[in-house]
Amino acid sequence: MHRQNFIAVALLIFASFVVVTVGYAKGWGPLGVINAGVARVTSGGSKIVSADTVVPASEAKAPEFAPGKWINSDAKTLQSLRGRVVLIEFWTFGCYNCRNTLPYIKRWQEKYGAAGLTVVGVHSPELAEERNIDNVRREVASLGIHYPVVTDNDYQTWNAYKVEAWPTIFVVDKEGWVRRMHVGEGEYEETERIIQKLLSEDKKGNN
Repeated sequence: MHRQNFIAVALLIFASFVVVTVGYAKGWGPLGVINAGVARVTSGGSKIVSADTVVPASEAKAPEFAPGKWINSDAKTLQSLRGRVVLIEFWTFGCYNCRNTLPYIKRWQEKYGAAGLTVVGVHSPELAEERNIDNVRREVASLGIHYPVVTDNDYQTWNAYKVEAWPTIFVVDKEGWVRRMHVGEGEYEETERIIQKLLSEDKKGNN
């Protein structure tokens, strides 16, 4: 490679790195998870305890659940769940990746439910058959899901959280602040560590 071409390629790589780095620093991540209306910067630094988020150095209040059909429980609100850690998973029963996350989600509810964790599955459909409440109820029972599930057929909750992929997980602390977001499979140990940390906090977020 000629020296001029080498320099040009190096400059291009460097420029791409700068754009991506600055973008994430400003919260321009590819998902844009939390909009400006619910994000606020705090003088004490970030309250979000995971780097796997697109809202660095800020706190983000979790939006409420939109109205939907609830399975396995009466209707829940984040307000009514204050004082508990809430894991919210956006999923749909036809999603292969969502099914792969279920053993972990179910285990966390069983392991930490008595200690103050509530799991809520927000069922945001992709296919026509996933919109049918009878199909959702059947699949929830078949998959052995015992935690609350709420349907989100019109994507109100999906849009409020700026979700763009299945599955997406949010972990919300006892005060209703998003403390972790993860898209897709994997990073189960990291998510469990966040759950443990938040459960150990008092209601004001202090250890």
